[in-house]
Amino acid sequence: MSKINVFSEIGKLKEVLVHRPGNEVENLTPDLLDRLLFDDIPFLKVAQYEHDRFTQLLTENGVTVKYIENLVAEALDQNPDLRDGFINKFIEEAKVKKEYAKDFKDFLSKMTNIDMVKQMIGGTKKIELNQDDKSPYPFIADPLPNVLFQRDPFASVGNKVTIHKMWSETRNRETLFPDFVFDNHKDYKNNVEKVYQREYKDFIEGGDILVLNKETLIIGVSQRTSHEAVEKLAQNLFKGEETFKKIIVLDLPKTRSYMHLDTVFTNIDFDKFIVHPLIFDAISEFKIFEITKAGKKEIKLPLIEFLSSVVGKDVQLIKCGGSDEIAAGREQWNDGTNVITIAPGKVIAYERNWVTIDLLKKAGVEVITTPSSELSRGRGGPRCMTMPLVREDLK
Repeated sequence: MSKINVFSEIGKLKEVLVHRPGNEVENLTPDLLDRLLFDDIPFLKVAQYEHDRFTQLLTENGVTVKYIENLVAEALDQNPDLRDGFINKFIEEAKVKKEYAKDFKDFLSKMTNIDMVKQMIGGTKKIELNQDDKSPYPFIADPLPNVLFQRDPFASVGNKVTIHKMWSETRNRETLFPDFVFDNHKDYKNNVEKVYQREYKDFIEGGDILVLNKETLIIGVSQRTSHEAVEKLAQNLFKGEETFKKIIVLDLPKTRSYMHLDTVFTNIDFDKFIVHPLIFDAISEFKIFEITKAGKKEIKLPLIEFLSSVVGKDVQLIKCGGSDEIAAGREQWNDGTNVITIAPGKVIAYERNWVTIDLLKKAGVEVITTPSSELSRGRGGPRCMTMPLVREDLK
């Protein structure tokens, strides 16, 4: 099996990539939340406990858990001649002021590779370099708290990957890490094709990409993914492609409520999807398109009918929070739709979303719960925190 093998959202999960929260969380302050695209400040010790419990559940269910920080450090260990260039690229993209650049490079260069990568993610304060200028801004290089959400910087698509141009410049540095891994780590270099590049101008994020089956991707054009990016991906993916035949595009409203497709819509079984109820209210607000090698056309069917036609059977849409407007709003805010499917009809979900969990169980879905009082403060759930690297193919 290829080192990257993801031809569905529901095939048994064998290998996944995550990031354990670290000092980047401790470097959050209320004044920085908007700038860093984070909604609250988690208590790091508890967030780490919750994340460790989450990865333990994955391991107990036969999933090999890999950490992005470890893969980057391993790639640097394997390619010591690339270390200097990697540091220079990071400093450039962190927009480190010229007067700090040399001292900052010296600071990073003295560290082991794993400590350096953690420092890059965690952020560097002026005081760490004994710098004391008149500016009240505390950082030489901003922390990257959203590295917690490994779903977004890249995506596994079949045996290939997409490395993303992020919607916000704040998050663009995150894609340096998977890009370096796939170019240079011995397990991936020369055998994993990149069908989207971080240097492209149009933005796309992994939370909008859903691998339905061997022939079909569903991609949300949302606040953070553009039509132009999807069309560029289609052009690259279909070039000589013998597997994927079409991309279904859901043109979502461009609001934070629909920040990514997986905040309102997730595939959890052959015929089951979990959705946020507001997607029903907004059906008339978004269009459905189909992109194939032959071109692009609009689909006039209602979403549920179209999904049934693609899946080949009647599909069941399970509403996050059910019909209770208050529960739906609360549980969608706490990532009730954002579960990770580890096998057909088997998911890991945040334990706090009890209304949705009960509905899933009544629909025959096996639900494993994980604690989330602090992890949920970042507004990302189990799917957001994981990027599958290998899933078993569906029979």
